[in-house]
Amino acid sequence: MKKFITIPLALSMFLMTACSSGSSNQPAQPSGSGEPAAEEKDYSGYTIRIYSNSNSTERTTWLINEAKEAGFTISIDDNSVISGDTAAVQAANENKDGDLIFGLNETRWGQIVDGQYENLKLIDWTPDFASEVGEYKYDGKAYGIVIQNVLMLYRNDEYGTNGEELHFNHWADVIDSGYKWYRQNKVGGTTNANINSAMLYAFTDPSSPAGGISVDGWRALWKFCAEGAFSSDDSYKYGFDPLNKGDVAVTEFYSSALYGKIDAAAQDSEHPITADNWALVDIADGTYYIAEYIGILDKAGRTEEQTEAVKAFCEWFGSAETQAAWAEEFDSFPCNKAAADIVYQGNIPEIYKLDNFALKTVAGTDMTYAAYVAAHNAEWTNILTNLGFYWADASDAPAEPDWDNLDWATLTQKAE
Repeated sequence: MKKFITIPLALSMFLMTACSSGSSNQPAQPSGSGEPAAEEKDYSGYTIRIYSNSNSTERTTWLINEAKEAGFTISIDDNSVISGDTAAVQAANENKDGDLIFGLNETRWGQIVDGQYENLKLIDWTPDFASEVGEYKYDGKAYGIVIQNVLMLYRNDEYGTNGEELHFNHWADVIDSGYKWYRQNKVGGTTNANINSAMLYAFTDPSSPAGGISVDGWRALWKFCAEGAFSSDDSYKYGFDPLNKGDVAVTEFYSSALYGKIDAAAQDSEHPITADNWALVDIADGTYYIAEYIGILDKAGRTEEQTEAVKAFCEWFGSAETQAAWAEEFDSFPCNKAAADIVYQGNIPEIYKLDNFALKTVAGTDMTYAAYVAAHNAEWTNILTNLGFYWADASDAPAEPDWDNLDWATLTQKAE
């Protein structure tokens, strides 16, 4: 949903100044600010190597060009080379040539900050925009860039609820709603994982051997799979498509692409979603947010001057002006509150006002739910895989497990 703002990035560049005290990582005043001109430093001689899963061709092209205008040279692979957060982290860990990572989500960032990857260590760093990202930060290590969440949507017209409003206590209540819903068709993928995290939130049980989730939670997720609509072809690649075609009444989708999909809905359906025939399911729990972060890697052999260039780039990229331009260009929501003010001017979309249970503490632990997900993520993936959740072919659906007689100690381990 474009706001058509104009942000002259080249005029508001956060270039760094050089000064003899060594404190050379403070941004110069933007051009035309009226302040005395500080010495602008050219960092383009060092190629900053970036790893990210927020790397569509459009994003990488935009970032390379805007960074060049701002005085930086960067190297970043698009998603034809590296696709997804797992691939981005693995490539950075294996290649050991990265200067910074941005994107990912709390699950991955928690793992990086905790040192779970041998070759991915973060330097201590507090940017000038740290105070503008609120709770989305790992103090001294990584700072929020973009907020996304998963949404549960429904049609309120004759292809949906015929005007009935949907109110759930938990995400998993959809299985008893009486309406047809969409479910994803595979284990894996960031969006799929986040939907599962939302579905399982109500069933956390730190004492459970089933990956910290009660057996009732896995039983509910199985019903979600067994009775949900899905397809192995691209017509149902994302949850918006079956809703847009009128094939389901309820679906799950991610926030950053929603309004763009609505704008183009009529291109792909005879009964499209419009501005007036859909709504968010009112879920008392809220929803599962993820935030993308940026952090600077401790790269072996990088000089102090090169590290200064990396810090300067991160200051520029995380600044309100650049994040507002990024949000406007790619229909996303910035963590940076000043950037959000530029883009939305106080009119924040409802999809970003939902309660965020990712940062709520899980009962019986001292962990947020995002940290809980990170701690159990591998176990959940193994359970889903070992029991055969998310079959792509209805004729090949496995039998429902005997929930009372499962060996969870084995199921939480990766199959050989």
